[in-house]
Amino acid sequence: MYEKLGDEVHITEQELRDDGFGGHAFYQCLVAEAVAPDGPANGPVRVVGFAMFYFTYDPWSGRNICLEDFFVMKEYRGLGIGSEILKRVSQVAVESRCASMTFLVADWNAPSIEFYRRRGARDHTQSEGWHVFKMPLSSLLKLAAEE
Repeated sequence: MYEKLGDEVHITEQELRDDGFGGHAFYQCLVAEAVAPDGPANGPVRVVGFAMFYFTYDPWSGRNICLEDFFVMKEYRGLGIGSEILKRVSQVAVESRCASMTFLVADWNAPSIEFYRRRGARDHTQSEGWHVFKMPLSSLLKLAAEE
């Protein structure tokens, strides 16, 4: 896994499919396909990159698109595929009248940080002092059961 978090995946392939393509989609996904770099031009295609995103709402600025996951296979990086995927997600955001796009980047992932900065993203970790919190299911269950 690119973000060194492969052991953190706790859902099944079926759950992922149901959550994105079921009756109430929780996310959308754009994929990039290509033929093998050393194969024939009319050879089989494979998914070489993707962006997973969903919409949120901010009472201060309105509609927002959240880029949850973004990946391009190593052998396809540097070919403009990531830039094209991010451009397409940006087009979805603009067409949906979103005021911004938010996403997380691991602090050790300098190439991605620079990729986003070159495209106008600002790191709010230091400039605005926001902390990102996450409540695990165990905490949600405990809180939901309180009387």
